[in-house]
Amino acid sequence: MNPFSSKRITVLLVLSFSLVIAAIFSVMTGPVFIHPLTIIRLWIEKLSFGMLHFDIQEMHRVIIMNIRTPRIVVAILVGMGLSASGAAMQGLFRNPMAEPYVLGMSSGAAAGASAAIVLGMGGLFGVYAVPAMAFIAATVTIFVVYSIAHTEGKVPTETLLLSGIAVGFFLQAAVSFLKLIAPTDALRDVVLWLMGSFAGVTWDDAAIVAIPILAGILILFFLARELNVFQFGEETAMHIGIEVELMKRILLTATALITAISVSTAGIIGFTGLVVPHVARMLVGADQRIQLPVAAICGGIFLVLADTLARSIAQPAEIPIGIITAVIGAPYFVYLLRRRKHAMGWW
Repeated sequence: MNPFSSKRITVLLVLSFSLVIAAIFSVMTGPVFIHPLTIIRLWIEKLSFGMLHFDIQEMHRVIIMNIRTPRIVVAILVGMGLSASGAAMQGLFRNPMAEPYVLGMSSGAAAGASAAIVLGMGGLFGVYAVPAMAFIAATVTIFVVYSIAHTEGKVPTETLLLSGIAVGFFLQAAVSFLKLIAPTDALRDVVLWLMGSFAGVTWDDAAIVAIPILAGILILFFLARELNVFQFGEETAMHIGIEVELMKRILLTATALITAISVSTAGIIGFTGLVVPHVARMLVGADQRIQLPVAAICGGIFLVLADTLARSIAQPAEIPIGIITAVIGAPYFVYLLRRRKHAMGWW
């Protein structure tokens, strides 16, 4: 069956246009208001590689290109990555409660970042000590979880899930211990990092996250057909010739790469990978070939708007984006659960 019907293509185009509008709205919002036409002209100028030039105030150029645009680009990439990963994880585990952090990667990243902050590892990685340690710890965590779950040449999804929960609890205990021994300033930094933020991101950060996240998303797109088959169980997948264990390893590697680089850059941002795939499923159905791109675009929109709220509603202070996503995502997820239970006749 062709997943790209005219209705679904329309949804995809409308969401893509909405993402551009959300990005423009985010750039124009802040202590210094910038007219949307100024933003569009400057973006066109940069995309033309110098062939076009518009008369734009230098202050506006700095604000748009050096402060707000890189922040929005990173927010879009992280939102797309976490949402696509969430859709893939829900398909792999056949569980609507699955999300990118389910295998303990967020706890691993939290432990790595907390260790870098509390133990003062700046001499090891310089200014990138916190994101580097978060990325390394998240990557190591997924390999540990996979190794624990690996039995007789197979990795049962139930065992993998339970292993992730167990390792995650252990790492959360490690984070709690680090917070207990941390000096006051370090404790504040740990707490703020755990809440997530895009404050201070640069074009260098965008360059670092772009390739891993986009590569991971492309891998998930290429495996969409196999994910569809997984909805009928692993035995069905094996009977039609799918290398189930190989597919699991590729999927886990892609989602681990996306999640680790996202968390290491922006901290732990909850609910994006859990709620957004449900929204995509409501819009276009459960076919992963169309659900994955729709989830990715919806995730980009969601995080851009959440970040805009985070830096706007308490000016000049900034609220950690994890608080915003939780305030928006938790009630919406309860709504989705109630909607699902009503449909099944439970409530």
